Amino acid sequence: MGRSSLIYVNARFLTQAMTGVQRYSLEVSLQLREQMPEIRFVAPRNIVQHEAAQALGVELVGNRTGHAWEQLDLPKFLRSQGSPLLVNLANTAPLLYSNKLSTLHDIAFERFPENFSWKFRTAYQLATPRTIRTSKKVLTVSEFSKQEICAVYHIAPERVVVVPNAVSGEFSPQPHDVAEPYLLAVSSLNTQKNFHGLVDAFSLLKQSSHKLYIVGSLNKNFADPGLVKKIETDSRIKLLGRVTDEELVRLYSGATAFVYPSFYEGFGLPPLEAQACDCPVIAANAASLPEVCGDSALYCSPYDVNDIAKQMDVLISSPQLAQSLREKGRANIQRYSWAASASRLLQVIREFQ
Repeated sequence: MGRSSLIYVNARFLTQAMTGVQRYSLEVSLQLREQMPEIRFVAPRNIVQHEAAQALGVELVGNRTGHAWEQLDLPKFLRSQGSPLLVNLANTAPLLYSNKLSTLHDIAFERFPENFSWKFRTAYQLATPRTIRTSKKVLTVSEFSKQEICAVYHIAPERVVVVPNAVSGEFSPQPHDVAEPYLLAVSSLNTQKNFHGLVDAFSLLKQSSHKLYIVGSLNKNFADPGLVKKIETDSRIKLLGRVTDEELVRLYSGATAFVYPSFYEGFGLPPLEAQACDCPVIAANAASLPEVCGDSALYCSPYDVNDIAKQMDVLISSPQLAQSLREKGRANIQRYSWAASASRLLQVIREFQ
């Protein structure tokens, strides 16, 4: 039987909570559907993103869920369709199916193994080399991640294609009432996010006018007790937990600055989201962040809490600098669009049609 000319997208991401990887997968998928209406989307039955599934016209196949669906039901279905090209956008792919393109957003599990459970880390360390080996091409989100993948897995650069993130339409400046001036951070307890450095740097600030608002989940059971104590005894730090996109847009729009001192990001979307809401950005001069932000951010060393504190002080005390960063931020986000990313992916798809 000849190979099918159909193209399928693995839409298992619609069964998962919306974090950065799922947002990327959805936005690229919506644009693919726009630019190539005949493309098909296939998913397990336990979808949680119902509106998105409807917008993509998803076909539900198989009876399993999770990895079992991806490794067993999905390849079986594809073979029944003549083994068409499969596009995987969310870090995982069926290992025993080789007519595929696979996306690897970053390899944090190799660089920061302590952030991941033994089970997760082992699964990814075993599966990733095989995913790469059995894919026609590998997609990733930045030149930085491309270099990382090529270096760690010893693959030729021409086998890896950069299809970057972009900012979703709902991120734009919103009217806001700011009861008190604040710096904003979006963080989790992962070592790579440098949550410790952020809190330590804030406690060194020379000014007392600003609060630090932190969006993200903080599980006190797993947190360093010293860090929890530091946060709980500093009335200037507010932990906001998880928030909706609408609330996040409002927080970005009202912040004096967005602070992102992360050690390791494959792309780092929050700085772009902040810039889309007219918020000046302080970012780490590490990993993909200088590539993504260019000259539009104020940079700090994530390894030096004094430097993080210094850049916060500098930005708070210079409205002129803040305004210049807002303008540069607006220009920076124009470099990225989901439509352009999908169009880049379509070029790759057409090589194998």
